[in-house]
Amino acid sequence: MAGFRHVVIFRWNENATDERKRAMVDGLNALPGAIPEIEAYHVGGDAGINPGNYDFAVVADFADRDAYLVYRDHPVHRAVINEHITPILAERAAVQYEL
Repeated sequence: MAGFRHVVIFRWNENATDERKRAMVDGLNALPGAIPEIEAYHVGGDAGINPGNYDFAVVADFADRDAYLVYRDHPVHRAVINEHITPILAERAAVQYEL
C-alpha cells in the first residue's frame, strides 16, 4: 500500500475528566466527515496493559504528504486541537512516515 501515515500519542494532564475526554473523542471522530483527504482514521485510549504507556493514540492514513498537510492545517482539525486536546494535554509525541 502506498500512502502516508500520521501517528500521534498523548499523555493527559489533571484536567482530563471523562467528560473532556469524551468531547475530544467526539471531535476527533468527526474529522473524517469534515476532511475528505483522510483515508483511514483510528483513535483510542490505552488498554492499560503495560505501565508507562501514553493515554491515547490517533493513527491517520492519507494518499500522500500533501493530503496529510491539508489535514494538519485544516480549520476543523485545528479547532479540535485547540478546544479539546490542548486543555488536557501533558505530553505529545508524533511521527509521520511513508507507507
